[in-house]
Amino acid sequence: MMHAEGTITTLHDNAACVAAALTPDNLRSMETRAEGGRVVTTITGRQLRSVIASVDDYLMNLAVAEDACSLTAKTDR
Repeated sequence: MMHAEGTITTLHDNAACVAAALTPDNLRSMETRAEGGRVVTTITGRQLRSVIASVDDYLMNLAVAEDACSLTAKTDR
């Protein structure tokens, strides 16, 4: 049986906020954490199509989380 796994690492001004915003949307096959100024997400699966769909959804959620955390940072000043 096939096993696919990948890690996406992105840099953020407020990585903890972005990771916290992403975590509720994670599937059981995903793990997201903040490491310093980085958000690190590992996605695993047995079907490549499912992993690709999860990555696609994750990237959209990542963009929304980054926007939300950027706006929050601006209003906190």
